[in-house]
Amino acid sequence: MTKNLKRKKKTSRSKEKKGQNLDETIPESAEVDTISVNEQTLYLDVTSEVNVINKKEEKANLKLYFNEDTHKAIVEFQVEQSKKDRDKLYVEKIMPAFEKLVENLINIYKFTSMHDSYEDLKVDCVNFLFETIHKFDETRGTNAFSYFNVVAKNWLIIKTKQKSQKMKKLVSLDDPESLSSYDTCLIEEYNYLPFKDAGMEFANRKEIVKMLYDIRMKAKSENELSCINSIITVFENLDDIDLLNKSAILLYMRELSGLTPKQMTTTMQAIKSYYKKLKVESSKSQ
Repeated sequence: MTKNLKRKKKTSRSKEKKGQNLDETIPESAEVDTISVNEQTLYLDVTSEVNVINKKEEKANLKLYFNEDTHKAIVEFQVEQSKKDRDKLYVEKIMPAFEKLVENLINIYKFTSMHDSYEDLKVDCVNFLFETIHKFDETRGTNAFSYFNVVAKNWLIIKTKQKSQKMKKLVSLDDPESLSSYDTCLIEEYNYLPFKDAGMEFANRKEIVKMLYDIRMKAKSENELSCINSIITVFENLDDIDLLNKSAILLYMRELSGLTPKQMTTTMQAIKSYYKKLKVESSKSQ
């Protein structure tokens, strides 16, 4: 027992001495180093938190469909001279923002209720915004989003009002119950209104062809002769020709005569003058 107690006392004393020796050997600068390490740890923690916040802000900016990058792209589009670069800017950075802007306005204010197609309305509005890009003036301090938001909204309002007015002016015969008494009376009058030219299917065709041959005798140039021959061909083959309008007739005459549009215009003026003279002469003879 006594030997064990002595051993324990010796070991405790030796530990105390070792502790004292350790305290004596640790320099004062070690405490400063410990403090600096703690400061560095705190700095790293703060820096990491700031980075996380910045990343969140970047993600939030990416979620904004019409952000500062869109504003810069519009300004760059206005001064860019290369058509290829301008098209690339618009397709990649501006058009997606315009489309999202118009979609939100249509959905929020329910503009589709007065229009036939949502997609057609959206495309027309986006095209209108594209046409107004050059009107945006950054020097006035206006944000691009605010400017084009107002432009798009006003365009949609105007188109909706025009559509509403047009619908009020038109009536549907498929829904007679929606017709007023005045509308019903007008429809009944038109039902019995005779067509002025009914039964007159080119009654004086022979006289016209005869006059055309007389004009042909007065032609002074090959162009005039080619033109009058094409007119005679049209009148002599009216039953076999399916012509819908004036443009189709002129096109057919150009093909027959081989004249250019400019030549056709010039010769037609000369033929008209011949026609007027013959008409005056025939009225005097009567």
